[in-house]
Amino acid sequence: MNAFMEGLITIALAIVGLAVISVLVSKNANTTGVIQATASGFGNSIGAATAPVTGASNSYSYAYPSNDTSMGFGS
Repeated sequence: MNAFMEGLITIALAIVGLAVISVLVSKNANTTGVIQATASGFGNSIGAATAPVTGASNSYSYAYPSNDTSMGFGS
């Protein structure tokens, strides 16, 4: 890998790291929503990757998580 690509990857990782820290620290951050969206995206990716092998027909969730912060425990 050449030095230019290493520089680009380093900058990209720094931006992602800064975004993660700002989401976790900010008062206005929707941390639970971000975690739900990440988990949903990861689950969709796993389903898409395994579908050709398992023959499963997956339904994918494209919706952004709701603003309900009760996490299923009521208000």
